Amino acid sequence: MTLKKTHLWVLLAACAAAPAFAQNIAVVNGTPIPKARADALVQQLVQQGQQDSPQLQMAVREELVNREILMQEAIREGIPNNPDVKAQIAVAQQTVVLRALIQNFVKNNQPSDAEVKARYDQLTKDAGGSEYHLHHILVDNEQQAKDLIAKIKAGASFEDLAKQYSKDPGSAKNGGDLDWSDPKAYVPEFATAATHLQKGQMTDTPVHTQFGWHIIRVDDIRPVTPPPLEQVRPQIVQQIQQEKLQAFEENLRKQAKIQ
Repeated sequence: MTLKKTHLWVLLAACAAAPAFAQNIAVVNGTPIPKARADALVQQLVQQGQQDSPQLQMAVREELVNREILMQEAIREGIPNNPDVKAQIAVAQQTVVLRALIQNFVKNNQPSDAEVKARYDQLTKDAGGSEYHLHHILVDNEQQAKDLIAKIKAGASFEDLAKQYSKDPGSAKNGGDLDWSDPKAYVPEFATAATHLQKGQMTDTPVHTQFGWHIIRVDDIRPVTPPPLEQVRPQIVQQIQQEKLQAFEENLRKQAKIQ
């Protein structure tokens, strides 16, 4: 009778302890390792590209067990009380907390569809204009540029002369081809000269910039076509989120008393 009662109490105790034990993945020298810690590490590894699997779960368990064993030894040696270690722990803790604060702010301050559309409309308006398909030849002195212009006007191939004489390593091998681009991407003197040319025209005189002397030819001009909203939505959302976060930080700083 006594044996049966003892057995019953053991079962009851085991049942009572089961939920608590289920919250730990292991117990090392009496110290439990919470399952939440393992879940956090698994989530971090998954975000880095690893596949969640029983093998990963087991590897995480072994890693955390090893860490706990080493941590207990570090505590035995008094390492956590080292001032430098304390300072590093404080910085690491602050980093984790601030990351969570930022994630929480971003989550609760998502830009609305109206905000995204308004920003897209503004960006497409600012990006309006034309882009040019250009060729150019870059040489070191003005006289050489004038001589090449004369040869081109006399019938010489612009592309052949670019391959032979141009000092621009990026375009010379392609006959001076700069492909399609916004003229504002170039230095001001180059951009001004290019935008004053019509389709098919070449500069009559060399254009001087910090890089040397240019001969510029406009092959074609077309209006800038912005990408559709859905294609650039993620970038716009990120931009607005960063602006809201910056405003949030600046507002907190204004309210803070800094001595």
